[in-house]
Amino acid sequence: MVLQTSSLHFTVRRYPAELVAPANPTPRELKLLSDIDDQHDLRYQLPFVQFYRYRPSMAGKDPVQIIRKALATTPSLEGLGRVLINGKLMVDCNDEGVLFIEADADVTIEQFGDNLMPPFPCFDELLYNVPGSDGIVDCPLMLLHVTHLKCGGFIFALPINQTMCDASGIARS
Repeated sequence: MVLQTSSLHFTVRRYPAELVAPANPTPRELKLLSDIDDQHDLRYQLPFVQFYRYRPSMAGKDPVQIIRKALATTPSLEGLGRVLINGKLMVDCNDEGVLFIEADADVTIEQFGDNLMPPFPCFDELLYNVPGSDGIVDCPLMLLHVTHLKCGGFIFALPINQTMCDASGIARS
């Protein structure tokens, strides 16, 4: 049976967005993007959502804490996008961290149905647009949103800053 998710309604309780800083200091520097990455047609964000079912092997483990710890201990896209005078993009590596949102939803993964494909109901709740984070310039390069589901599963969502990373880059991370 395939549930029509367009009729699904649920409530998401979001905690305040936070910056997860690296556990160890990273060098403060400005990095120019290559001419390949700095194409005007790539200056957008692409939403990416993954659903994870509950697994007994994860009992007692909080995916939010695991992801938060991984962000702090793995080199990532902390910093802000900037534009030079001539329009060339660069990254301001400022050690601030990755913008991170934790949330709880009163829905199970089963309620989304068998075909977990867009469009998703309440998409803006699964990937919240933090004011000031949806651009390419002068905003965090990465935002992660992890939503606990009442079945024990979770949803991992992020807008991929296409200038900085693409699907193959995310797969290698």
